[in-house]
Amino acid sequence: MKYVLLTLISAMLLSISWPTYGIPFFIFFALVPLLMMEHGVSKFSNFKRKSWVVFGLSYLCFIIWNIVTTGWLYGSKNPDGSHSMMAVLIPILANSFLYSLVFQCYHWYKNAQGSYWGLAFFVAIWMSFEKFHMNWELTWPWLNLGNVFSDYPELVQWYDTLGATGGSFWILLINVLIFYTIRVFEAGRKRKDLIRNSSIVALLIILPMIISLVKFNNFDEKPIGQINVLMLQPALDPYAEKYSKDSITIVKELLVLAEQNTKGKIDYYIAPETAIPGRGSISETAFEKSVLLNDVKSFLAKHPGSVFTTGISSHRFYKSDKNLPKEAYQLNPQLWVESYNSAVQIIPNQKVEVYHKGKLVPGVEIFPYMSVLKPLLGDAMIDLGGTVASLGIDEERVAFSNPFNKGKIAPIICYESIYGEFVTDYVKKGANFLAIVTNDSWWGVTEGHKQLLSYAKLRAIETRREIARSANSGISAHINAKGEILEDTFYGDQTALFARVNLYDNETFYVKAGDLLSRFSLFSLGFLLFYFLIKRFQKKLEKKKA
Repeated sequence: MKYVLLTLISAMLLSISWPTYGIPFFIFFALVPLLMMEHGVSKFSNFKRKSWVVFGLSYLCFIIWNIVTTGWLYGSKNPDGSHSMMAVLIPILANSFLYSLVFQCYHWYKNAQGSYWGLAFFVAIWMSFEKFHMNWELTWPWLNLGNVFSDYPELVQWYDTLGATGGSFWILLINVLIFYTIRVFEAGRKRKDLIRNSSIVALLIILPMIISLVKFNNFDEKPIGQINVLMLQPALDPYAEKYSKDSITIVKELLVLAEQNTKGKIDYYIAPETAIPGRGSISETAFEKSVLLNDVKSFLAKHPGSVFTTGISSHRFYKSDKNLPKEAYQLNPQLWVESYNSAVQIIPNQKVEVYHKGKLVPGVEIFPYMSVLKPLLGDAMIDLGGTVASLGIDEERVAFSNPFNKGKIAPIICYESIYGEFVTDYVKKGANFLAIVTNDSWWGVTEGHKQLLSYAKLRAIETRREIARSANSGISAHINAKGEILEDTFYGDQTALFARVNLYDNETFYVKAGDLLSRFSLFSLGFLLFYFLIKRFQKKLEKKKA
């Protein structure tokens, strides 16, 4: 019962730490009860299958954490209007399993190599898992530990140096040191050791926060310019209205919304993810002939010096099976098509520029490991009114230049905004402000859209770029380079948000170096595994000699 209680305490602490409702300071000792559970089961219990007990209890912890923090996935709906149980069950069960597997590896290594090496392994493998979880096709980094401070940007200004993955390392290190402090005191009962180790822990918690507050209050980076941005929030129902209303009507209403809220000169109109065309998509080979896109150009002709950036659904046809992209699928014996979730920049009398979303939502926009899973699962993918086939992607990021001013926009599409190092690639391409175009309406009034907005603040800090965020139903927002939300909208309103956005061109250390501590952890993990194998080999040699 004691071990179950420790497990539940960890689950509770992890859950109540999370944005946008939680208190992040609990995260510094949230994993300590779980580490104590593992130590107790391994050293002092009479269980016959201790590894199974550790795995089962850790799974209980992580599944509670996942349910509390990402249970909003239940808000997604099936085509018949019912809530999608698969949309919540698969991510929660799978993600909890992966975290438990990480913890199980720590359990095995600690028992083989001892507590000190084991705790180093715990930090290394958790950090390595977070990095891995940002790069494979089943990617789901929503619960990466460094995200926990997204509602307190003033405390993590040093993310411009080490990023949110640096925050994960910080949190893991503190948890490990607190557990170590408890174990040392239990073993020796020396008050002097307790005071010394507790002081070190307190210093490691407080010092980065002090540095952050100093950086926050003394931020003085000079912008190279300023632009006027109007973020459009059309508030289309993603399950009904968006895919049943006529596309021409959708574009007309979007442009009316833009016109009604234009007060003076607007440099950028920004519309949300897949705002155009509604049902279906636009052929990229016929962008210049598109009635919908030409309607936008006609609108811009009335507003000289303005550009229009919007999310669209697009596609490209192929008439031969030679050199086909792997995501292309066959329509008939002579025709193949590749679909995209795209962002475009529209300027009168110029060719439409396009970027294809590079980080796709597993099960919604990408069929993970199709060659392996499709024969097993068929077409059992989650249908959120979009595609049930994998979308095409751009391998490199794109920044759209503005011919009328210094603006160079990063067209970040929805899910991409969770990925720190990924977003830095836009800045390396010259982007001097970030635009996030998103449709957060799939889950209704839940924590989902709030968390995604909150995570955007971390991208602002990491890159020191201001953000203009246009969301279909909200929350649209203007975020400054310190991660503060300066203006925002109400969720569900049909509205527009005006902002004067500063442009910055300096590159932070994080932009240049990326997830440095993640790479260090991967190297450390390799070393620890190599060290373990060497020790085992040496023991075998000693046995043979004996």
